[in-house]
Amino acid sequence: MGLDYETIMNYKFPEFETRYKAKDTILYALGLGFGADPLNEEQLDFVYEKNLKALPTMPVVLGFDKVGIQDIPELSSIDFNKLVHGEQSLVIHNKVPPEGGVRCETKILDILDKGEGKGAILFREKKLFNIDTGDLCATSVDAIFLRGNGGFGGEPGPAPTPPVHKLPESEPEEICDIQTLPQAALIYRLSGDYNPLHAEPVFAARAGFDKPILHGLCTFGVAAHAVLKTYCDYDVTKFKSQQVRFSAPFFPGETVRTEMWRDGNIISYRARSVERDVVVLNNGKVEV
Repeated sequence: MGLDYETIMNYKFPEFETRYKAKDTILYALGLGFGADPLNEEQLDFVYEKNLKALPTMPVVLGFDKVGIQDIPELSSIDFNKLVHGEQSLVIHNKVPPEGGVRCETKILDILDKGEGKGAILFREKKLFNIDTGDLCATSVDAIFLRGNGGFGGEPGPAPTPPVHKLPESEPEEICDIQTLPQAALIYRLSGDYNPLHAEPVFAARAGFDKPILHGLCTFGVAAHAVLKTYCDYDVTKFKSQQVRFSAPFFPGETVRTEMWRDGNIISYRARSVERDVVVLNNGKVEV
């Protein structure tokens, strides 16, 4: 059975709410590696309840699905065995407080058909609202590559999102290395993404990996940390948006090297595994 475009596009995702406490905010930051230097008081603001601040990328876990899309009958025509997270963007409208609650509204923007054997791309948008104030906190859009669903008869484009950001061809102006922990995925998963791909060696092996891989959104957050440190002096109010393409898996324990260029208020970046010299995030863009 091919992909059922009309049924998927007409599906109405139920809204859901997420309440979180200071310990959840701290746990998310610890999952990204904050607090590794016990003498760094700027990082301490994200992992210690005194003067606690929420990281600007925290909405990506606050809006994580309460019900996996693979468990929704209306979406059953998607081949979930061949699904890959391809791109992610996040726009910060109002920062989330270190404790509180958000309401998440989800909708599918479109599904593009790249042709038989070439897959399809599903674009999904999430809007997060502060439950207490009603303010729009963040808009998150992900592009999911459906490798097994090409050729369903849909349109090949255009995408409902901005074009892929082009990086400068010059050498990076700034480089920031952040070492991840061998148990980074086991910590990060406690923020809501319990996919066994990030914990079980046997499951990872069936997916073609030598060992469990790190969550893409964790690497996304580590790159945000590099920009926050390098260009924002850890001032979360300066961080306005982020987008990236996921280009290769990253393994816990490796070093994330974020290579950056600045042009006005736009930071272009890519990130690589230092140990394997493989680019894992590409075409990155942060607005500060």
